[in-house]
Amino acid sequence: MPSLSDFLVGFLDTLAGHLALAVYLLAVTGERAVWRRLKKLPLLFLSPLISILLSVGMYAIPVLAAFQYYINSFSILVMCALWVQWTWKWGFWQSFAATCMAAIFQVADTTLSAMVPIPAAAAIVLHLGISVVTSLLLYKLRFGIWFCLLLDNRSAPWRTALLLFSLEAIMEMLLRLAFGVQPYFLMFYYLLVVAMVVLMAVLIVSLAQQIDTARKMQAQQDVIVQQRLYEQDLEMIRREVRTFRHDYKNLLAGLSQQAGEGELEGLRRTLSELDAGFDLRLGRKIQESTQIGNLQIAEVRSLLLSKLTAMREKGVECRLEVLYPVAAVEMDVWDFVRCLGILIDNAVEAALDTEQPWAEILLLAQDRRVFLRVSNPYTNQIEAGSMWNDGWSTKGAGRGLGLPSYQRILEGYPNASSCTSWENGVFVQGLTVEDRR
Repeated sequence: MPSLSDFLVGFLDTLAGHLALAVYLLAVTGERAVWRRLKKLPLLFLSPLISILLSVGMYAIPVLAAFQYYINSFSILVMCALWVQWTWKWGFWQSFAATCMAAIFQVADTTLSAMVPIPAAAAIVLHLGISVVTSLLLYKLRFGIWFCLLLDNRSAPWRTALLLFSLEAIMEMLLRLAFGVQPYFLMFYYLLVVAMVVLMAVLIVSLAQQIDTARKMQAQQDVIVQQRLYEQDLEMIRREVRTFRHDYKNLLAGLSQQAGEGELEGLRRTLSELDAGFDLRLGRKIQESTQIGNLQIAEVRSLLLSKLTAMREKGVECRLEVLYPVAAVEMDVWDFVRCLGILIDNAVEAALDTEQPWAEILLLAQDRRVFLRVSNPYTNQIEAGSMWNDGWSTKGAGRGLGLPSYQRILEGYPNASSCTSWENGVFVQGLTVEDRR
């Protein structure tokens, strides 16, 4: 049974490991709102205390004492993942994946600093110093952006988490083996650890790049398909205009006869029907085509064409306004597309619960800003304190993934601000992106 001083040293070492892990978490998530996360750091310090108490309990059970290190490591991973889930408002598997990724760097850091023949206090300082330097390098290489892209791939988040857990377990094994390495081979061992970490980081970036490439290829295919639909709409307008022109003389002849016979009421009625028929057959199509034409960002235009088509199929009336040309937006275009898609999907889903479903989309570029507003009718009760949480939805379990993801995207853009309002049965989501120049 270790002495009290051994447990104290172990607690300080574990505490330093948690600090290093927190630093790596900020780096692998590409976090920009650092101080907001650090405010919640004190709760993470419960994990080292629980870990020490767990170690004391396992030493009292000889069967568990042999596996004390591995049980402790796994329990720390789970506790840290729960802290990440609470801090970042992510799902458990995403939080566990981020924790394992940070732990890979932290364990490799521990391996290198523990093998240097210096006092324990100096080793802790070295450990934290390496974590800060490595994290700054990860920020510089934009590793967090690629890793978050991998986390946002929601097809199977548990697979990503289990893959990273396997890689983290390998690093833990390397750490345990380090104490049996002969001094002559220590340099080769250090190189092996560094090479393993670099290869793991390259693997993560490679997987994220494959997802990004697939997403861009799909978007390009969508652009082509939606451009064809756009051209079909224009062709339909051309045909309708030709038909209207062909019937124009007959219509004028009928109107002239009514005017000559003094049938003013009939003339007014015919003109009204003619005007309504024109709006029904051509007016909306021409207006919609003009609004779409003002969107000069291909990715955004493609998304809107796709959403407009889907709304027609679902019977949702769409009111689209793009009053001035929108040529650029001061954020990553794919992030803007994701935000726009989330807001439109939520609007359509809520509108379908009403008797007359509709959605209004307004895009305005003015004064070096881009304004986006998405409105829809809403009949359910609003829960302002819960609507931004992962998994919350009025539709039941397994839904409610859009708005938290929308918030996480905007956290990376200090020049973007969102607002939400609901009044008289209308729910409105607004987004403003300012020019940073």
